[in-house]
Order: sequence, then C-alpha cells, then structure tokens
Amino acid sequence: MHHPKQPPGVNAHETFMLKAIAEAKKAAAKGEVPVGAVVVHEGKIIARAHNGRENKKNALRHAELDAIDKACKKLGGWRLFNCDLYVTLEPCPMCAGAILNARIRHVVFGAKDPKAGAMGSVFNLNDFPLNHKAMITAGVLEIECGQIITNFFQSLRLKKDTL
Repeated sequence: MHHPKQPPGVNAHETFMLKAIAEAKKAAAKGEVPVGAVVVHEGKIIARAHNGRENKKNALRHAELDAIDKACKKLGGWRLFNCDLYVTLEPCPMCAGAILNARIRHVVFGAKDPKAGAMGSVFNLNDFPLNHKAMITAGVLEIECGQIITNFFQSLRLKKDTL
C-alpha cells in the first residue's frame, strides 16, 4: 500500500530518496560532490542537507553530518533512535560513525561507494561490536543516485580537458 501523496508504484523509501536526490543536485550546482541526505521522523522530513566541503572549506561538511546536526537541533537532543536517514551515497567511515553515535534507526542509501563505503562496500561498521546497530537498506534508486555522481565527475573531466 502506498502513501496517499505518492504516485502509484512508488514506495516510501523511493519518495524520501527522491528528496535526498534533490539535495544532491543542489550540491552539484554549487560544484560540490553531489551527495544529499534527509532525516525522517514519524514519516516527515525534519532535516535536509547536501555536501558542502568545498564551499565551506571544511572536511566535516558531509551531507549526512549536516542532516544529523539539523535533526538534533530540530528534536532537541542527540539521540535520533526514532529517525531514518536517506542518503544518495553509501556513508563513509566518518558518517557511519556519526550515524551509529546518533542512534539512527535505519539508514537507506542509493549508490554503493566501493572506495569509501562503510556500510557494506569496503567494510560494514555495523559488524563491529558497538553499542548500537542501524538497520541498513542499500540500493534504493541506486541507478539514479549513481548517475548523478557519474555525471558530475564526467563534467569535471570535460572541463579539465578543455582548459
């Protein structure tokens, strides 16, 4: 059964991932690696973010960290155990650590990251004996999420070649 606001055939994971994709596109438009994230609480988006490392000149400005920060402020606490995180790219080790520390209930990601993915690709931080484990769903709108990143890097290479 689909949510009344969703088109037929589109499930809630895809609906929220499309919102994360919209954030990724904002990042790309600013020259950032296009990764977007949203935090969902009780079926509603409470935080949206996208990568901002280049513009903010800060290694910590990953989409997931900014989304978690906004969600904590919105809910007034650091424990997000009733929240789900949707992100277009598999979280890196830094973000996976933050996700587990924030007690995120469920992580849904699109594209796998074979170079830095810490929720199943390079390794899975969830496999370690930490005090919290998140549910993980991989591959939601994987092709669309991966294509945004592929297109971004192809356009960077084209710009480099024309200089």
